[in-house]
Amino acid sequence: MLKRTRWLAIPLVGIVLVAIIANVMSGDDATPVQKVKVVATYPHDPDAFTQGLVVEGNIVYEGTGHYGRSTLRKVDLESGKTVLSMQLAGQYFGEGITVMGDQIYQITWKEGVCFLFDKQSLKSLGTLRYPDEGWGLTHDGENIYLSDGRPIIRVLDPVTFKERRRIRVRSGRRTIEKINELEFVDGEILANIWYSDQIARIDPKSGEVLGWIDCSNVYPAAQRPDREHVLNGIAYDQATGKLYVTGKNWPKLYEIEILK
Repeated sequence: MLKRTRWLAIPLVGIVLVAIIANVMSGDDATPVQKVKVVATYPHDPDAFTQGLVVEGNIVYEGTGHYGRSTLRKVDLESGKTVLSMQLAGQYFGEGITVMGDQIYQITWKEGVCFLFDKQSLKSLGTLRYPDEGWGLTHDGENIYLSDGRPIIRVLDPVTFKERRRIRVRSGRRTIEKINELEFVDGEILANIWYSDQIARIDPKSGEVLGWIDCSNVYPAAQRPDREHVLNGIAYDQATGKLYVTGKNWPKLYEIEILK
């Protein structure tokens, strides 16, 4: 989402994020928390306001935001260099992306439009419509999952975008707000929580948070120049089993391992 307020002092970043993390993880149940280890780092465009992330082999597909600067791009993982890029029209704020088959889906924030692109050429293949806002996007091979910042994930038909059902996300008795970028991994939905360094592991059937993945050590908040540089971007390469994360305007993309 678009955030305009800038903080005056870097130490406040850590203070506020700690408060947010405490609130996110203060559920009524003893939901497990897992730490992560950084396995490798790769260059990432610090001007990329990352909204959606997919990794397949050595290719990174990335959707970025901001009106007048929203893009869809193919990036070389090792070098961080953009191989191919296209820019959305100025009236669209790009949000989450997912790659299903040979198509890339890219949703928009308030415009209710999902753009379809050819995976190889990034050529436009048409559009789909949906109500309300669009934040994050992923799929399980049969369904599209869309978040809009509420404690709801909508399950959509990938051809028509008609809603099949809704998942209400909760941890114990508490619903989880600000669900952002999504990734489907081994039968679970991994979800960024806006302004948090925690990733929720969500059961796609019940909506229950099965656990939290603590990424606060990946790119510590105190090192970030702005509070808007939040963790937002999860990618799982099913062929290799590798998990990647990055954030809005982060200078690196990280391969991480979830510790037991």
